[in-house]
Parts: sequence; structure tokens; C-alpha cells
Amino acid sequence: MVIVGLRVLSTRRPSSCQQTATIKEQLINEPRVNDRIRVPEVRLVGPEGEQVGVVRVADALRLAEEAGLDLVEVAPNARPPVAKLMDYGKYKYEAAQKAREARRNQANTVLKEIRFRLKIDDHDFETKKGHVERFLKGGDKVKVMIMFRGREQSRPEMGVRLLERLAEEVGDLAVVESAPRQDGRNMTMVLAPTRKKSEAKSEQRRRREAERQAKRDRQAERSAKGERSDN
Repeated sequence: MVIVGLRVLSTRRPSSCQQTATIKEQLINEPRVNDRIRVPEVRLVGPEGEQVGVVRVADALRLAEEAGLDLVEVAPNARPPVAKLMDYGKYKYEAAQKAREARRNQANTVLKEIRFRLKIDDHDFETKKGHVERFLKGGDKVKVMIMFRGREQSRPEMGVRLLERLAEEVGDLAVVESAPRQDGRNMTMVLAPTRKKSEAKSEQRRRREAERQAKRDRQAERSAKGERSDN
């Protein structure tokens, strides 16, 4: 401890209790993985999104070990919780890389929100996907929310599949910044655009200018035709 005038400057490092609290906070913000999953059974989703069904956690962990993958709880509030087989280390690394890239590319980004129903037909899906694409092309993030009704809450894996389908179909415009997670009656996912906000605005300005120039050219052409007909 160093005393300067009337001020006391502590040179002590954070206590073990503070460090433990920080670690606990980080763990709370992350999904439960492998042995940290404490429920007796889960609804298992395979690495390619295939539905395995409700299995005992012990069996799911055995399948994960045999495949050289991790068992990750993606919808903890479901009954039973939904868990997916994946390479969690690779997933976290790629997600962190994409998130850093997205943050670098998004000055003044706005978070838009689009809501889906779980049982959405193809026409409505395409319409809402069009809105998502429009927001992404404008350089904005999109929070996609699925609202469960009644017994739909017991089928969170359908929500995961729907969000993964959307992410795949807009994959040329966005990265998944926040993977699908269930919160009560809702499941959310955040998509981040791959282009900078400034780039999107510049392209919009160039497109508007091109449209104005084309309009001026058409007007000039009509005027020229009118003068020739008068002669």
C-alpha cells in the first residue's frame, strides 16, 4: 500500500473472491456444456441439425465423446432442455472472430427486430426474410424473435431449426452474432451484417445518383425527340 498525501492508493490485486465472482459471471453468460448439464435427459439435436429425440444425458455425453464433439445446452428452459452436438471450442472461436469483425464493420449500427411465429408458412417466411435482408443490406443488425404459443413451448428444437434456416439463407449478408437462445415464451437470435454501415450508405447514395442520372437522361432524350418532331 502506497500513501500519497491524504490519498491511499491500494496496490493489492483482486481477491480470490472477486476473481471467483468474475468467473461465475462468465459461466452464467455461457451455455452449459458436457458435464455441466445437470438434468437427467435432453432433447438431442445432431451436428447437422438432425433430430435424435429425447435421450438420457449420459447417453448424449457418450455419443458426443464417440463423435469427438461437445454436448451444448441450447434451450435450457425447454422441457426437456434441448442440447446439440457440436465442436464448442471451434464454435466459440469462430463466433468471437465473426463478432469482432462485425463490431469493426458497424459504426452507428441500429438493431432492428423481426418477429416470427413458429408455424409460419413459406410465403410469410419469404416476406419476413426479405425484411431481414433489407435491414442487413442497410448495414443494421437484426434481432429475430420466435414467439411460442401454448404447447409450442415444448418444441424449442423447431424454433432452433427455423432460426438456423433463416441464418443459412441470409448467410451471404450476415453472420450469427448471438446464437438461438430461449427465454421463456420467446427464442431470439441476432444477425450482424457483413458490410460496414458506411459502405451500405455509400452504395445507397451511388444507386440514388444513378437513378437520378438515368431519369435526367430519359428526360433529355424525350426533349430531343420533341425538338426533332417540331422540325
